[in-house]
Amino acid sequence: MKISLPLSTPFLIYGTAWKKDSTANFVSEAIISGFRHIDTACQPKHYNELGVGNGIHDALSKLPLTREELYIQTKFTSVDGQDLNQALPFNKDAPISTQVTESVRTSLRNLRVDYIDGLVLHSPFREMTSTFLAWDAMERAVREGYVRQIGISNCYHLETFKRLYEHATIKPSVLQNRFYADSGFDTRLRSYCKEKGVQYQSFWTLTASRRALASSKARTMAENAGLESTQLLMYAYMINLGHTPLDGTTSRQHMQQDMKLVERIRGGDKIFQNDAELKVFGALLGIQEAII
Repeated sequence: MKISLPLSTPFLIYGTAWKKDSTANFVSEAIISGFRHIDTACQPKHYNELGVGNGIHDALSKLPLTREELYIQTKFTSVDGQDLNQALPFNKDAPISTQVTESVRTSLRNLRVDYIDGLVLHSPFREMTSTFLAWDAMERAVREGYVRQIGISNCYHLETFKRLYEHATIKPSVLQNRFYADSGFDTRLRSYCKEKGVQYQSFWTLTASRRALASSKARTMAENAGLESTQLLMYAYMINLGHTPLDGTTSRQHMQQDMKLVERIRGGDKIFQNDAELKVFGALLGIQEAII
C-alpha cells in the first residue's frame, strides 16, 4: 500500500525547527508568501508544534485558503530524542505503539487539525524490532484516518531503510535526511528512493555547503540563471534532481524569492540547461556521481 503526496510538484517545504516563540509568526509569513508544505515535529526540544498550529490558523484566517490546500508534516520522536526536563507529548513508560498513538493525538491538538498529511519517524530506534513496532503503529494511524502517509528521517544506512521498506505494509512515502558530505550525500539511498518512488527530502541543504555556495563559480552560475543568490541555485539543483529541500528561512524577502524560484521551475524555466551544468555544480558541492 502506498499513499501519494498531495499537491503539485516541485515544491519547497517550510522547516520550523529552532524557531521557538517566533514559530507562529514565521509559519504564517511563510504561508502568506506562498509555501503550502510545512514540516514540524512533536518534539518540544527543537520544535514549537503548537506555534506551528497557531501560525497555520493565522494564515488561513488571512487568505482565501483552506486547510486541504496545505501539506502538514510532523514527526514522532522517541524518548531518546526528547528532552526529559520538558513535558513529553506521550507517556515515556508506555509501550512504543502507545507512545506513537499519544504523540499523534498531541500533534492533532497542537496543529488544530483533524488529520496529518505526513507522519515521519524522527529516526530509527537502536533496535530494528523497536523501529518496526513504531512503524506498525504509524500504519495503524493511517488506517484510522488520522494520517495520510508515513516516512522516516535520519536514516543513513541503506540496509536499514531496505529492511523497513520490506517490512512495511504501507510503504514509506518520504525519507528525510541531512544532505551533507559525511553521508556521501546519500547517493545510494537517493537512488533507492528513486527506484521505489519514495520522496527524498533534504535538510541542512544550505548549511552543509556554505563554502561551495560562496565560491565565485557558484555565484557566476546563479547570476547566469537570473537568481539573486547561490542559495536559490542550491534549491534549484535539488529540485532538478527530483528531491524536495526543507527551507527554514526567517526572512520575508527570501521566502518570496524562494517561492518565485518554485514558480519559475513549475512554469518550465530551466535553471540548469543540461546535465553537464548539473554535474559542474554537483562537483562544486563534492558530489562525484552520475545525475540521479
